[in-house]
Formats: sequence, C-alpha cells, structure tokens
Amino acid sequence: MKLWVGQTVSALGSVVTRTAVPLLALLVLGAGPFEMALLVVSASLAVLLVGFLAGAWVDRLRRRPLLIWADALRAALLFSIPAAYLAGILGMEQLYLVVFLEGCLATLFTAAYPAYVPSLIGIDRVVEGNSKLATSSSLAEIGGPGLGGGLVQLIGAPFAMVVDAISFLISAISLALIRTPEPPRPTRTSTANIRQEIFEGLQLVRRHPVLLPLVLRSIIAHVAGAFFGVLYVIYLVDDLHLSAFLFGVVVSAGGVGSLIGSLFASRVIARLGFGPALIWSATGASVIGVLTPLAGGPLVLAVAMVFLPQLIGDGLQTIEGVAELSLIQNVVPNQILGRVNAALEVFSHGIAYPLGALLAAALAGWLGVRAGIAIGWAGMAASILLLVLSPLPRIRQPSDVVVDA
Repeated sequence: MKLWVGQTVSALGSVVTRTAVPLLALLVLGAGPFEMALLVVSASLAVLLVGFLAGAWVDRLRRRPLLIWADALRAALLFSIPAAYLAGILGMEQLYLVVFLEGCLATLFTAAYPAYVPSLIGIDRVVEGNSKLATSSSLAEIGGPGLGGGLVQLIGAPFAMVVDAISFLISAISLALIRTPEPPRPTRTSTANIRQEIFEGLQLVRRHPVLLPLVLRSIIAHVAGAFFGVLYVIYLVDDLHLSAFLFGVVVSAGGVGSLIGSLFASRVIARLGFGPALIWSATGASVIGVLTPLAGGPLVLAVAMVFLPQLIGDGLQTIEGVAELSLIQNVVPNQILGRVNAALEVFSHGIAYPLGALLAAALAGWLGVRAGIAIGWAGMAASILLLVLSPLPRIRQPSDVVVDA
C-alpha cells in the first residue's frame, strides 16, 4: 500500500512535468522541432550510457535503497529549473542537462522497480500488482496533463516542475517507510566482472523465444513512437490550434482510458492468455490510433479525433503493458531480472527512441508535422507483425514458454 500510494503521487507529478517540459521549451524558450528532438535525445542518451550498468547494479545490490536515492536526487534536479528561471539564467542547455541527469536516475529506477515488486508481493501476484500500479499511472494521466496545462497557464511552466519535485520526495519517503524486509541478494558465487554479467543478460534476451520478439518489436515501436514524442505537442498546439488547457484535456483522456484498462487488465489476461491479450490489445490501439494523423476540420472535430485514440488506445495499451511486464517477470529468473529490464530499456529508450526523434525532426522539416505523425502511427502498427509471427499467440500462461537449453 505504501509503494502504491507513493507511486501514485510520483506518477501524477511526472505527468505534470511531461506536460510542462515541452511547453516550457516551446512557449518560454522558443524551441522548434530540432530542439524538441534534442530533449528526447538527452533523455535517451542517459538510458544508453547507464542502462546496462544500472541493470548489473540492480542485480548485485538491494533494490529499495536504489529506488529511494533515485527519487530524492530527481527531486533536487527538478527544483533547479524554477530556481534558474527566477535567477534569469534558464536556457535550453540547462533543460538538456536536467533531462539527461533525470534520465540517468530514471533508468536506474526503471531497472530496479520491476525487479523489486515480485520480491515485495510474490511472483504469483504480479499481474494484480502491476494492474494496481497501472491504475496509479492512469489516475496520473487523468489529472496530470490537465493539472500541468492549468499550472502552465496559471503560474508558468518553470514553476509547474515543483509539483514533480515534491512528488519524488513523497515517493522516496513512502519507500523508506516500507517495513517489509527485502530479501537479501543471493551470495555471489561467480567471479564474473560486471561486463560479463551484462553480457549474460544480453545472451538471455538473444536466445529467449519470448524476450527476443518483444525486444525487436519494441525497437521498431519506439523509433515510430518517437515521432509522437517529438511532434505531438507541436501537432496539437500549432497544427490543430489547441490551447494549453485543451492539450491537457486531450492527454488526460488517455488517463481515463488507461484507468479502465488497468481495472480490466487481469480479467482480459485471464480470459485470453498473456500472448493473445498482448497482441489483440496492441492491434486495437493501432486501429483507433489512425484517427490522430487524420485529425482536422473544425476545432471540435479535430479535438474529438485526437481525444478518442487517447481514451480508447491508451486503455488497450495499458492492458498490453501489464501483460508484457507480468510475462517477463514470470519467465525471467529474479537474479537476472534487473539486467533484462535494463537491456529492454536500453534498446527501446536508449537506442531506438533517440534515433526516431532525430528522424522525426528531419522528416517533419521535409514533409511536415502531420506527415511525421502519420509515419509514426504506421511504424507502430507494422511492429505488431513481429508479435504475430512469434510464439506469443500460443502463450496463454508463462508455463507455455519453452526455453532451449
């Protein structure tokens, strides 16, 4: 319960920042597509540089202290933005640096968090636990963007960051208050150095019948998804002429959908099985998602066409995410789970996402922002084929996964 409450508050603050940072860059610092792409690259470079090391540390050390320190240091970083703005020295360079350092800490947190949850609640309850944690993210998506957009209009984008900084402090305190003892890390019997341990994690991913297609699909989906990460704010604000408040409302619709998806995720997975639930939810999100690049006409119609993919698509993607994470936690041994989580993060956010961001900026300058959004949607839709052609359609339970010796 403490973990859940802390992550709910932290997720709310993070969504506020996710809304405020691009608006800060766009409206206060005058950023264009290239500068917006560099923001994405800054965060992704952090994942690339520290991701594999973070995974190895997570498998060597107790996970909860890592989570606490990551949250506390992220709070300090975010407080520096309004401080610099008040001093009159805030620029894109500081924003790049803060995003990079926050990304380093977030990478450590992301590697440790999924590895900590099974040890806290038990492997047999990870679907239920991941669904509840997805509910936290969904609640944040409902209130966060609207709150973020409202705070940007009311007090300015730099000061909206304070909300996330405080939320990280609350999360760190909630983790510190957990009294359930974390199982000690297994005594290391191997003399392998950290590079060999990283390679061990990569080898498992390479030869695993489920992890490999998930990674390959994730690479393509994150290259395509970066088009949305770079261009979505520009598309809604400049092309479709949404105000900061309407932008927040549209993104909040994704939170409502995600909340519904999180409440039904365990039932869908139980009914369809892990693999089919993952594939069908991804397919449904792709089908409704085509409305986004087609949006236009009167403002009411344009808002509706970007509102529905957020509402329905995000709900389906939440089910997909719960199914994928729970399956990985079930089929990967705990002693190597941190390295596997880190490998997935490096390939998706450390390599694929920045490449997609730079490609998005280049193509948007050539073809236009709407065309870039369309390319992003098409790439994400095409990536589902890798799941369809894998063993996943036949994987109803983790025990159905057969790993060659």
